[in-house]
Amino acid sequence: MRIEAYTQVQQLYNNKNTAKVKETTKASFADQLQISSLGKDIQTVKQAVANTSDIRENLTAPIKAAIQNGTYEVSGDNFADRLLKKYDEMR
Repeated sequence: MRIEAYTQVQQLYNNKNTAKVKETTKASFADQLQISSLGKDIQTVKQAVANTSDIRENLTAPIKAAIQNGTYEVSGDNFADRLLKKYDEMR
């Protein structure tokens, strides 16, 4: 049995495999990204929320003014009632 003949056949086979690989790598593929209309709407809403303030000035301005004037009063009974109401809602 001649080993050289086997080695030559193996080299030919390996050369054919590399040629096939080279052919397939020549084809170029381009990645594409498509955003659905729902995704675009979500992006718009996220941007709108990011641009708004975390503090609603129309609600906090009168309270700040009352505190600065010294006229802001908190009723203990009213506070306790609201606290218990929130507790019941959370259970």
